[in-house]
Amino acid sequence: MKRYVQFLEISEDPELVAQYRKWHSEDFNWKEVRDGIRAVGILEMEIYILGSKLVMIVDAPADFQWDEAMKRLATLPSQAEWEAFVSKFQGCPANARSDEKWKPMERMFRLY
Repeated sequence: MKRYVQFLEISEDPELVAQYRKWHSEDFNWKEVRDGIRAVGILEMEIYILGSKLVMIVDAPADFQWDEAMKRLATLPSQAEWEAFVSKFQGCPANARSDEKWKPMERMFRLY
């Protein structure tokens, strides 16, 4: 299995942070976007928040190709609409793809 860890800062405006949290909750997230994430081969995705700082952890199969999957994800139904919608929270251009916003992190420690 492969694991990807990424970072993104969103708006510090408490109202926008609250809305961002709402749209990622189980009751309000977009099913089509979840389905698309699974369709490109992602097994699990979690996002953690501290203030306006986000860390996303993505688990995928060992043969997963990140760049290919992100290109495919960008073409799936509702994905571009979702990216445009969340751009107001992320301070990114509305046409930016997910992989253009989130910055990969480097693991610097592991409990061997």
